[in-house]
Amino acid sequence: MAAPVSVDGAAFLREHIESASPDLLRTMVKTFAEALMSAEADALCGAAYGQRSDERVNQRDGYRPRDWDTRAGTIELAIPKLRNGSYFPDWLLQHRRRAEQALVSVVATAYLLGVSTRRVEKLVEQLGIASLSKSQVSEMAAHLDAQVEAFRNRPLDSGHYTFVWTDALVVKVREHGRTVNVHALVAVGVNADGQREVLGLDVASDEDGAGWLAFLRSLTARGLSGVNLVVSDAHRGLVSAIGAALPGAAWQRCRTHYLRNLLTKVPKSAQPWVATLVRTVFDQPDADSVHAQYTAS
Repeated sequence: MAAPVSVDGAAFLREHIESASPDLLRTMVKTFAEALMSAEADALCGAAYGQRSDERVNQRDGYRPRDWDTRAGTIELAIPKLRNGSYFPDWLLQHRRRAEQALVSVVATAYLLGVSTRRVEKLVEQLGIASLSKSQVSEMAAHLDAQVEAFRNRPLDSGHYTFVWTDALVVKVREHGRTVNVHALVAVGVNADGQREVLGLDVASDEDGAGWLAFLRSLTARGLSGVNLVVSDAHRGLVSAIGAALPGAAWQRCRTHYLRNLLTKVPKSAQPWVATLVRTVFDQPDADSVHAQYTAS
């Protein structure tokens, strides 16, 4: 088993979310974008939607649909309308790429760490929204946090995940005034549409069999079933947990860890050649070609 490497957990999740199920990404980005637009419209009105206030200077008047093209596909946004005057979120629709990158980044961070007022404030500043009050940012953070938590605990019984990857990330966190390492346990599945989807994430003080077993059982409790193959490193506790929590699923060693360990067995001068040779085996289009390339190698 290779030694754990400390990585940026939010960057790891952002990479997976960006390349994962378009429906997943569209839903989360739509949620965040519409929450920001609603809060900005409330600020322009001087009071929250439906609230009676002497400070109100305008009123909301429904929504108008507007398509927003993103890497995850077209998102139909519900843009607030005002009774007097008009509202247009130029920070979103005139600066599309910057807004999309910022929203995807905060979705990944929220999935990993939850939604905090500070993170929402940073997003608002990054997008150039200047009209939101501290109380609005705080209320929006609480609202989004509840939605993210619901997504993290969403049922998995409606999907079909034949293949699942598991891995542990070492993340540095602040705990009682000091910096410590924790292990973020991550499971990524392939759904019925052939798209990758982050199924779950949990934080443990150590990567051991008990932690992995509890994590995998939390996925099965949410409805994960029908898994035929789990791919992971050769951590003994993890392999045992897979057998206990997902009986009937085959296990395969992660290609990256396999290659990393293999290269420690050959002279350094031969490592690039051996690595290239092994990759040609994995890059074949079908099973017969894989066996033929393996034999030829």
